[in-house]
Amino acid sequence: MIDPSEPFDQVIAHALAILPLVLLFALPVAGLGALVLYRLRRGSLASTLTVLVLTPVIATLAGVVGVSGFMFTPALTTMLYVCVLVAVITMPMAFLLGRAIARRSVWEREARNRERTAEASRRELVAWISHDLRSPLAGIRAMAEALADGVVSERSEVADYAQRISGETTRLSAMVGDLFELSRITAGALRLTMSAVPLRDVVSDAVAAQAPVAQEKMVKVLATAESWPVVSGSDPELARIVRNLVSNAIRHTPPDGTVAVQIGVDGQDALISVDDSCGGIPDDEIGRVFDVAFRGTQARTPERGGNTTGGGLGLAIAKGLVEAHSGRIGVQNHGPGCRFEVRLPLAMP
Repeated sequence: MIDPSEPFDQVIAHALAILPLVLLFALPVAGLGALVLYRLRRGSLASTLTVLVLTPVIATLAGVVGVSGFMFTPALTTMLYVCVLVAVITMPMAFLLGRAIARRSVWEREARNRERTAEASRRELVAWISHDLRSPLAGIRAMAEALADGVVSERSEVADYAQRISGETTRLSAMVGDLFELSRITAGALRLTMSAVPLRDVVSDAVAAQAPVAQEKMVKVLATAESWPVVSGSDPELARIVRNLVSNAIRHTPPDGTVAVQIGVDGQDALISVDDSCGGIPDDEIGRVFDVAFRGTQARTPERGGNTTGGGLGLAIAKGLVEAHSGRIGVQNHGPGCRFEVRLPLAMP
């Protein structure tokens, strides 16, 4: 052992003399620890940190025992006690620290994935909206220039152009309204005024509002109910949910097809199902139906007459509003088309 009264140069010389012996006993332990760490490289972070803390403690212990020549003197016993106490204290701390770091790493990874997904959705939304806004704006500009230049002068033609400009303006207004509603949902700024809402009124108003569109497309809309439950929710937002689902069903149902709206009760939930005749959704797309700006492929029957299929925001808005009501929404292929199902909590009696 090193005598504290020895001069410093003798202490250094003594240390250099026992260095090979220390390395002889400590290096194998360090190598074994490195091997264990390598084997645990894909394991839990808590186990890795525990081994990382335990390896130098055991290596120190092995070096001390080796230098002492395995002679358990009081000084060596004290050193062994110190090493054991250090191991007992640091191992649980390393384990807990590893679990905390692992949880944080998982949270950060999930946050990065959510951020990447949101950014991709934003880029897709900007691309879709830019395209959809450009088309009606170009049409409005062309028709306005034709009216201003006197290219169109007949009274009937002027009235037709004015009507078409009004229609394109309505489309733009609806798209801006959808964007505003979606931004409120995604930003968490949606505030609901909850009350007991009869689904009879909500569904009847939504079907009536879509009747002109259905008549123009020659699509029949039927609404049936096993019972008319009362749900806990906000009347305008509930109406928007049903209206968006019915509008989407009409849009993708071919002429002479049928859209069926069914109301019922399932346990503690009110059930709203909307069936269309779209021909079904491909399996690789059905999971993206509620994504922002997703409109699918031509596998679903497109509108005839060259009309736009909308901005692809209706179903995303419906999903956000349903979840804001603590409800659930889903879709599945059913019969000649697909079925959208909404479950909302019943109002407390």
